[in-house]
Amino acid sequence: MEPILRIRPAALAGLLAVLILAPAQAAEVVLSGVPTSSSIVIHDAQETLRDWCRQDSQGALWLVLPGGMTFELVTSTTDPAISNPGDGSFHAFDVDEVRAALAAVRYPLAGVAAEVFILPYPRRAGLTSAAGPGLILLSPGVYPMPGEQQHAESIHELGHVVQYARLPDHDATSWSRYRTLRGITDVSVYSDNAAHADRPHEIFAEDFRALFGGPLANSTGNIENAVLTPPTQVAGLADFMLSLSEPALTVTLGARPNPARGLVLFSRKGSALVALDLFDLAGRRLATVAPETFSDGVRWNWDGRDESGRRASPGVVFARTRDGSSSARVTLLP
Repeated sequence: MEPILRIRPAALAGLLAVLILAPAQAAEVVLSGVPTSSSIVIHDAQETLRDWCRQDSQGALWLVLPGGMTFELVTSTTDPAISNPGDGSFHAFDVDEVRAALAAVRYPLAGVAAEVFILPYPRRAGLTSAAGPGLILLSPGVYPMPGEQQHAESIHELGHVVQYARLPDHDATSWSRYRTLRGITDVSVYSDNAAHADRPHEIFAEDFRALFGGPLANSTGNIENAVLTPPTQVAGLADFMLSLSEPALTVTLGARPNPARGLVLFSRKGSALVALDLFDLAGRRLATVAPETFSDGVRWNWDGRDESGRRASPGVVFARTRDGSSSARVTLLP
């Protein structure tokens, strides 16, 4: 399963800045045992086709993602891009299987938010499922897919989302620790340009599936790279991955009890200087706040106004860092 266009998190920042957090048509899954700040929004195949696909003047169908990134979709199994037509139809992931796969995950996902698009047709630019920061695209098969396959792919792609959020490429120290634990320090063998099974991102996603996915996601007992030691047998690997906890996003109200009439201060530990986006319940971006450094980490000061300078309307406002690693919610009172 390829990362989307193999684009690094920084290149996807513009796209992910406007990801819809809670659209009315979407199914929100709050994973069992995970705080409510963790949510995954699933768009089933019917909704994806209805609300996120557009046909151009030449009759081609395009997936138009939040932020404007587009992918042409292959709508027929007779298209030359499809080497195996299967039974003549495309078979999308079952939204209930995806929900069940996510609910079975045994990993602390507090603050990890993502949108899952179940595709009715595959992307011409990449026929397989894919993931990026805060985003998963699940591609259909040419035969009905067994539940085990749907679980395995869903959790593998979730592993990519977790990696982008918790082990970003710029964190050289943590990557060095991971590579050493995993025995993949030889960059001439294990790199982004290597064979698929030898790419560190893919190894991490498979480790995540094997260590923290449910029984159906691990029904085969195997990982893609059969040369590597099974992750369950690597001492310290699970503990390392669990240690990649998100920096908590703390909310401090500048005017009590009503933050709509004063400053709202968001802060977290760490040094990553990324923008903070504010969204309303409909997923519309209200404002973007630049980060500031302070003695204990990073902070963002929001004056309760939208980008046009108007006071934000009363209601729930979602805040999320541009890298997708931290989130919070604030209720603005009348």
